[in-house]
Amino acid sequence: MALSWTNALIAAGSALGGALALVLAAHLAFRLLARRWPPGAALSDSARVPFRALALVIAANGWVASVRPRGAEHWGWSAGALGLRITGIVVGAWLLCAVLLFLEDLTLGRARTDVRDNRVARRVRTQVLLVRRLTVAAVVVVALGAILLSFPGVRALGASVLASAGLISVVAALAAQSTLANVFAGIQLAFNDAIKVEDAVIVEGEWGTIEEITLSYVVVRIWDDRRMILPSTYFTTTPFQNWTRRNSELMGSVEMDLDWRVDTDRLRAHLPTVMAAAGDMWDGRVSHLQVTDAVEGLVRVRVLVTSYDAPTLYDLRCHVREALVGWLREEQPDALPRWRIA
Repeated sequence: MALSWTNALIAAGSALGGALALVLAAHLAFRLLARRWPPGAALSDSARVPFRALALVIAANGWVASVRPRGAEHWGWSAGALGLRITGIVVGAWLLCAVLLFLEDLTLGRARTDVRDNRVARRVRTQVLLVRRLTVAAVVVVALGAILLSFPGVRALGASVLASAGLISVVAALAAQSTLANVFAGIQLAFNDAIKVEDAVIVEGEWGTIEEITLSYVVVRIWDDRRMILPSTYFTTTPFQNWTRRNSELMGSVEMDLDWRVDTDRLRAHLPTVMAAAGDMWDGRVSHLQVTDAVEGLVRVRVLVTSYDAPTLYDLRCHVREALVGWLREEQPDALPRWRIA
């Protein structure tokens, strides 16, 4: 018995020493990697805890394999080996998720959406956010499958159930038809460029921006900070307006009904002053005044303006409307709309 305990302690020391050597080797490797690749330090921070846990689990498995009695099967040793195997699968999935999510976050950090022309960055951000969810779901499913296959009874059951898997899959597909349709629609939205995060859209008669795209639903932030939750299939089966699909620059209009005595030449000449006062809201591309209608005692004047994105365009339209109304009230009071009765 003394020799057995001695062997157990030696095996434990060897296993811990091997785990410590593995951790130190990985630490040195990451330090060298960080010198040539700056994100390597962040990767080391993300994977440090799951990697050390995996090293300990590997050491524990090695110790059990070295001291476990040969020949005779004991339920305690079998249960311990099974528990370590399941723990190793869980920790390995944890480490894999940490590494994959870090790489995806690295791509996400390069996609800056705080610049004017951010269409490509928003597309990358939308795709990466969805791939993150798919990554976690795939790793969890594979890990659960590996854990279940660790049980001999489950493996035997799987062999007997395999023959009826076709029928079961058909029944499951019919039962989850709506859910699966939303999942596939969410994947389609992420990669077909129909909508992206922060796109300006009009859905159900409401103007808003795409706040989040998940595997099953899309969150639209309405202009007054309400949230509209729509299933992913809505955007693949229902027509909607996307104002920023190709680029973020937009053109908007300001319309006013004025009296026939309005001096459109003076109004047009004053427009550059209004646009100059708009500051950064105007992108300098278009500012054009037109008379688009003249019926029923009123003249309709339309001003076309452009801006960098949808929120800025809304503010610019309000600015132009307010400035023109004030100028008309002060400089051309006869141009204010009025009804005449003969």
